Amino acid sequence: MNVISGVFFEVILPILIVMAIGVLLQKKFNFQLTPVVKLITYCFMPAAVFLNIYQAEFDYSLLGQLFLYLLLFTAGTILLGNFLAKVLHLKRQESAALKNSISLMNAGNYGLPVSQLIFSANPLGVSIQIIIIVFQNLLTYTYGLYNLISTSKSVVEILKEILRLPIVHALYLGIGFQLLDIPLPTFALVPLEQLANAFFALALFLLGAQLAHISIKSFHRVIVWSLLGRLIAGPMLALLIILLLGIDGVMAQSLLIASALPTSRNTATLALDTQVVPELHAQIVLYSTILSGGTVTFVIYLSMIMF
Repeated sequence: MNVISGVFFEVILPILIVMAIGVLLQKKFNFQLTPVVKLITYCFMPAAVFLNIYQAEFDYSLLGQLFLYLLLFTAGTILLGNFLAKVLHLKRQESAALKNSISLMNAGNYGLPVSQLIFSANPLGVSIQIIIIVFQNLLTYTYGLYNLISTSKSVVEILKEILRLPIVHALYLGIGFQLLDIPLPTFALVPLEQLANAFFALALFLLGAQLAHISIKSFHRVIVWSLLGRLIAGPMLALLIILLLGIDGVMAQSLLIASALPTSRNTATLALDTQVVPELHAQIVLYSTILSGGTVTFVIYLSMIMF
């Protein structure tokens, strides 16, 4: 119990405090969040992605195992979401909310800060989380977008949106610089480090500010199944796949912790843009983020004692 409380106070509580500051300041000053979103999307997150990939010490023999895990885990969460939607006889829009909430997780604003705190002494753990971020973004703008507007956008249009994502460019630039062992001069490295360090606080502040706008009107039954699927079934599925594939060490810890992350805030953003039950999506994000303080703490503890 002391270990679990230590994990909560040292890793999760600092994150919740920064998010709470975002909630309080947003309620008081009502900031325009769009510029902040663009700052993170086009500046701070790409810098963090590039730098962590560039500085990582990869064991490239593990990449195949990593991608196999991601494919199996993603397929498992998608199948779970579809199964639950059919069993519950949900309407099309409610079904989309359930499917996206289980398969799409907040790997960026929430997952990366968690990873940076846990694996501050081991860049590999952070680098794995970054690959998960990119994979989740691809999934969001393909599968997630398809669930919401499958009839209004073509595959080509969706691919164009993906290719415009700055973190995609940051990823392949980081990989290129590392593979070619290109040294960064100090005048380039220092600003990148400053931007990457700023990402932690700004991303969590933004998440808190976004949650401040969510109103709780009712507790839809979809929310219960979304929470069970994302926060409980997700880590259980991840642990099963990790054990079956024989993954261990930092990689196993990073993957298991990532599987417990709350529902991605992008699900609420996309739902608002497409007007597909945006209130339901927003409430799922709110509840999963709040409850993840307990579930993520336990999964972090579990990953430490198992791997």
